[in-house]
Amino acid sequence: MTYTGPIDRIEALRGEMQDWRRDFHAHPEIAYEEVRTSGIVAEKLAAWGIEVHTGLAGTGVVGTVRGRRPGNRAIALRADMDALPMTEANTFGHRSQNEGRMHGCGHDGHTAMLLGAARALAEAPDFAGTVHLIFQPAEEGAAGARRMIEDGLFERFPVESVWGLHNWPGVEVGRFDVRPGPILAATDSFQITLTGQGTHAAMPHLGSDVVVAAGALVGALQTVVSRALDPVDAGVISVTTLHGGEAFNVLPSTMVLGGTARALSETVRDTLEERMGAVVHHIAAAHGVQANLDYERGYPPTVNSAAETDLAVEVMRSIVGPDRVEADGRPCLGGEDFAFMLRERPGCYARIGAGVDRRGLHNPEYDFNDEILTLGATYWIRLVERLLGDGAAA
Repeated sequence: MTYTGPIDRIEALRGEMQDWRRDFHAHPEIAYEEVRTSGIVAEKLAAWGIEVHTGLAGTGVVGTVRGRRPGNRAIALRADMDALPMTEANTFGHRSQNEGRMHGCGHDGHTAMLLGAARALAEAPDFAGTVHLIFQPAEEGAAGARRMIEDGLFERFPVESVWGLHNWPGVEVGRFDVRPGPILAATDSFQITLTGQGTHAAMPHLGSDVVVAAGALVGALQTVVSRALDPVDAGVISVTTLHGGEAFNVLPSTMVLGGTARALSETVRDTLEERMGAVVHHIAAAHGVQANLDYERGYPPTVNSAAETDLAVEVMRSIVGPDRVEADGRPCLGGEDFAFMLRERPGCYARIGAGVDRRGLHNPEYDFNDEILTLGATYWIRLVERLLGDGAAA
C-alpha cells in the first residue's frame, strides 16, 4: 500500500494556512467573544462558494459543502475557535496582541486546518453526500458544543457521525494517536467551605480550628481515589486552591478549598462525588467544624465509538502508514466539550502529533506547530473520501 502523506493540493495551501493560523494567534478571542475569528471564517467559506450559517451559540459557524454526486449521507467535521484567558510569554512576531488572551491550546491551528480542508472540498467536491464544517466557539470551559446543540445544531444539520481532531505536544510529528472508548475525562469542579469558631492562635482550645480540618481534609480526599475506586479505574481528585485567614496570630473562622475531580466513566464520576461528600462531612465532624460541599459537574467523558474509531485508524494509516498510528492510545484526564457532540452522534476524537519537544498545551510559551497544518487538513479530506466515496486523485 502507498502511504500518501499530505495531499498535493493541500500542500499547495501551506503558506496560506500558516498565514491564517498566525493571524488567528495574534488576535485571540475567548469564549463567546470570537467575533473577529468567526467573521473571517464565514467570509472565507462564502468566498469559496460554501453555504454559510452563523449565529449558533452566538459566534458559531457552520459551512455546508455538498458533493457533486448524489447521496443522502452527511457527516460533520469540527474545529474549535476560542483562546484562553492567559498571558502569552512568547516574543515572536505573531504573539498575542490582545493582553490576557492567548491561543495556548492550538485552536488557531484547528481552525486553519479545517479551513484548508474546506477550501479543498469546495474546489473539488468529488464525493456523494454532504459535509458540515462546524467552527465551534467556547470549548475552553464554557461548553460551546453543548450550546450549539441546544441551538439546534443536529436538527438543522443532520449527520450520521461527527469527527474531531486535536494537536498533541509530546507526540512525534507525522504520528496520530487515538483509541476507542473514553479518550478524555469528565471535568468536574468542587468548592468546600469549612466553618468553625475563630479565636486567638495562642488559645486554640477556645475555638474550632478550620485550618487543621482543612489540612486533614486535603490528605483524606486522596483516599477516595486510592481506596474507593477499583485500582484499574482511573480517577483524580486535586485540591488546587486553599484560602483562609488574615493574621499570623488569629485562627480564622472559615477556610475554602477548591479543585477538580476527573473520571473516564460516569460510574467512577458518581463514586467520586458520593465518597467526597462522605469524607468532607465526616472529617469536618471529627474536627468540630461545619462543612459544605458544592460539587459541580462539567464536561462528560469524551467517548469514541468503536466503529468510527476503527475507520479513523484506517484513514490515518493510509496517510502515514501503520507504524505511525497508535490505535489504542492512553486516555488523558483532561477534558473536551466535544464529548457533548459524541453523546448525540457516534464519532471519533483523534490526536495529531505536534512534536516531542514542543511546549505543552496551556503553557504561556506554547505555539501551534505549523508543520502539521497540511497533515491535519489531509486527514479531513481523506476521511470525507473514505466515508462519502472515492475522491479525486491527489
